[in-house]
Amino acid sequence: MTNSSTLTVAVIGTGFGQAVHLPALQYHDQTQAIAIYHRDLTKAKEVAQSQGLPHSYDNLPELLANPNIKAVTVASPPFLHFEMARDAILAGKHVLLEKPMTLRVEETIELYHLAQQRRVTVMPDFEFRFVPAWQYVAELLEREILGKLRLIKVDWLVGSRANAERAWNWYAQREKGGGALGALASHTFDYLHWLFGPAHSLSANLSVAIAERPDPLDHNRLKPVTAEDTALISLTLDNDVPCQVNITSVAYGGRGHWLEIYGEKGSLVLGSDNLKDYVHGFKIFHHPAGEPMQELTVPTRLDFPKVFADGRLAPVVRVVDEWAQSILQRRTPTPSLRHGVYSQLLMDLTKQAHQQKQWVTVPDLDRLLAR
Repeated sequence: MTNSSTLTVAVIGTGFGQAVHLPALQYHDQTQAIAIYHRDLTKAKEVAQSQGLPHSYDNLPELLANPNIKAVTVASPPFLHFEMARDAILAGKHVLLEKPMTLRVEETIELYHLAQQRRVTVMPDFEFRFVPAWQYVAELLEREILGKLRLIKVDWLVGSRANAERAWNWYAQREKGGGALGALASHTFDYLHWLFGPAHSLSANLSVAIAERPDPLDHNRLKPVTAEDTALISLTLDNDVPCQVNITSVAYGGRGHWLEIYGEKGSLVLGSDNLKDYVHGFKIFHHPAGEPMQELTVPTRLDFPKVFADGRLAPVVRVVDEWAQSILQRRTPTPSLRHGVYSQLLMDLTKQAHQQKQWVTVPDLDRLLAR
């Protein structure tokens, strides 16, 4: 690629891929979506025709054999991520990979080493790093306005799956990467790492509030739900700072998404009660010790250049930009697949801690990747 070249991309998946990846690629001036993949070729052709894409596929090897496709975004269900991303890397394609990365950290580590060997860029779609309010909180923490940290608390309490009549599908199956860990905790583990550093140990309790859901492909027969809809996770972070994470997708009237940070000089609260859009609506409150709480204004320099009706789109445009620029400049993106390995590691350890009913130690990431 040169400064004037365009990164030609195929989108794998017609759910989040079609709704968010595709318009983000179409909006960015250095990326061009030219193909779509779906297991049903009729569906793929319909999307390609409606979006003006020249190529449609139901066969991944055929897609990857197209020399005009330089990169892919993988937005398929999680149980398909590893094989699709691996095959794309082996074909020499750059990859934008949706979370959760894979089903097991060993698979993510394999992708990490393959990407290094093949010299392709693989970037996870961790969007909160690109949301203005979150970026400003990162700046405030870097300035140490709270002094020594004492406690971190995350509440991500939504009702997206509170209706017991919502259909049974892969999301209801833990073995296919469904559940609150992959959907929400994958993001949480990444932004905790970004803002506060690595965790040293964790404990967890996972639960399923809605044990059965109707399968519309089987006459609405009730099928068992094995993927957690609620996760309570305790972590010990750098400098022995305790962190409590409460996540659920079955809370009618849940308070939304809130990060509370308490330190020796006061507290910071970042949160949104917008249950329909996980990007819009974040506010920041600062409570200096001995002073009234005040709402902080995010500097305009951090604003999105363009705000879309779908709040998910603006941060993904920024993710796409970082991905494209890292390919162009031949550098490692931030976040990188190394951060994806870390998020997947903590998800795996959360399941382990729940099964063993005890605290587990988080291994050093550099040593893990060096094996």
